[in-house]
Amino acid sequence: MAKKSVATLQTGSKRLTKAIKMVKSPKSGAYTFVEAIMDPTKVNDFLAKK
Repeated sequence: MAKKSVATLQTGSKRLTKAIKMVKSPKSGAYTFVEAIMDPTKVNDFLAKK
């Protein structure tokens, strides 16, 4: 049985969060998704940054 990808984010005593942000391309106007795995305390900074 396959494991969920979320289970791999919780390794040992470290706790990580996967953040997904939607960004609009200035050239085409299409939206793209930017993903990052980081410490939960840095998520708000990642989402506030353009």
